[in-house]
Amino acid sequence: MCCAVIITRTPLRISFAGGGSDFPAVYRRAAGAVVASTINKYMYITVNRKFDGRIRASYSTTEMVDRVDDLKHELIREALRMTGIAGGIEITSISDIPSRGTGLGSSSTYTVGLLHALHAFAGRHAGAKRLAEEACEIELDRLRKPIGKQDQYIAAYGGLQFIRFEADGVLVEPLLPGGDFRRDLEEHLLLLYTGLTRSADTILTEQQRNLENGDTAFDDAVRLRDLAIELRAAILERRLGAFGEILDAGWRIKRGLAAGVSSPQIDEWYSRARGSGAIGGKLVGAGGGGFLLLFAAPRDHARIRESLPDLRPVPIHLEPFGSRIIYVEE
Repeated sequence: MCCAVIITRTPLRISFAGGGSDFPAVYRRAAGAVVASTINKYMYITVNRKFDGRIRASYSTTEMVDRVDDLKHELIREALRMTGIAGGIEITSISDIPSRGTGLGSSSTYTVGLLHALHAFAGRHAGAKRLAEEACEIELDRLRKPIGKQDQYIAAYGGLQFIRFEADGVLVEPLLPGGDFRRDLEEHLLLLYTGLTRSADTILTEQQRNLENGDTAFDDAVRLRDLAIELRAAILERRLGAFGEILDAGWRIKRGLAAGVSSPQIDEWYSRARGSGAIGGKLVGAGGGGFLLLFAAPRDHARIRESLPDLRPVPIHLEPFGSRIIYVEE
């Protein structure tokens, strides 16, 4: 092992269009695509050498074990197996945002950040492609999570990206419309915490089953992919106004992918936001709670916030970088 202490910082993300088409049940039949960006909210992972050869993993609880196989935390267990670290390590994590049920991709962000830290701890460099591929292998192949691939890739690469998913691989295309466009986009975005947390697994399991067994769900996922392609074109052509319309169109489709994506309460909030000036929006992530992302002219933000007093505004900026090592002590 090369280092005593490693700290990684890995950004959370918001997905603008195409979510659902990154599921294997879609891209194995027809290519999927998303437009997403990392934001300036982060997951921090610290690993340090433990002198007694044991493994200490601290998250919502603390585990102290002698062998990797004894760990209950699936992501830590599989990441240690993948990186070949058998013991003598302590792992801790903190997050800027509640780490479960918020829709900002925290599980995959954690996996990418942990892999990054473990590879560095073992004395290896791991680039974005490797981190994304290994995180996908852990979550989709080994643990059979009912999720897609966008979160792992956006956490590893960072920035505003158009990501295309095909049966034989993933293509990542940075979208670089310029600083003025980025600032204008940030000024139009409003992120509100609903206070509702949920386990995404139930919604995602149903969504995956619908994609595998029904042509209607598959067709909807393809329509979501097409919206991502439209949004890519709008960004490259600097047509900011298209953002709100595409977000709204995507949310109307997404609500039908699985039960629980929305609810009467969420529909009421969205209706109030639209009535107060929001051009479009969506719940980020699987749905059912977490964060409501809205697109509106900056002059309308105060009125929207006033119409949604139960929701907490969370200021954000788009983050240009993916997972990074921010501290090393030899």
